[in-house]
Amino acid sequence: MALRPSQGRALSNADVVVWVGPDLTPQLQEQIDALAGSALSLPLGEAPGTHLLPFRDTGLFPHEHDEHEEHEEHRDEHDEHEDDHDDDHHDDHAEEHHAHDGHGAHDPHIWLSPENATLWLSLIAEALSQADPENAATYVANAEAGARTIAETVEQARAALDPVAGRPLALAHDAYQYYEEFFGLSVIGAISDADANTPGPSRLAALRDGLAEQGAACVLTEATTDPRLLEAVKASGLPSVQLDPLGTDLPQGTALYPALILETATRIAGCAGN
Repeated sequence: MALRPSQGRALSNADVVVWVGPDLTPQLQEQIDALAGSALSLPLGEAPGTHLLPFRDTGLFPHEHDEHEEHEEHRDEHDEHEDDHDDDHHDDHAEEHHAHDGHGAHDPHIWLSPENATLWLSLIAEALSQADPENAATYVANAEAGARTIAETVEQARAALDPVAGRPLALAHDAYQYYEEFFGLSVIGAISDADANTPGPSRLAALRDGLAEQGAACVLTEATTDPRLLEAVKASGLPSVQLDPLGTDLPQGTALYPALILETATRIAGCAGN
């Protein structure tokens, strides 16, 4: 990711750099080191207590029963593997596997978990207080007010989603794992993975079969969704709604995050309720 000149200047003038972390932008650490070496760096994805979910490699997501069987099978394979290889080799193999995949070990859309967002408010306030002790009380008060606002928004979002609880959803882009887990949504699968890579034939075929078997009340798309991919999984005729995990079109400011959480819930509920 090449920085624009204005971004480079902002980074070089920063006292505190808050960023999602290397799972989303692995190259940013080098840019921070080069341009903002004296700044306090706060990669949220590496903060203690941050809830992380694994990167999902499959187009069709397993049900809880399937996940249990898969876990048991993986555990048996792991035990056999450990008989032949030591822990160090196993760890190296896991790191190599993820490096070859071209993505981090975790789904990087960690901000779509209100649980994470609430945790980070206090961590950001702490970092800002360290850089600007004179205004520490203000940072702490703002963080506490933000946490209350998120809690209120979560209740509103749950109220919007409750009427469509359990209705199966499909994703064009696997960006909403944290949101779906937090609010208990039922998602069949995704056309493209969390990195928005172009899906291969086997992934499309698996999702097409899953949609045919399980159906979907709604397909969650984005502005960049290719209609041909929807057609490839026979989802073009299903109800759909456009989401934006970044809230690009929402007003910037302190109300952005609560608006993103509630807007996402409202749009999903409206589509799945058809």
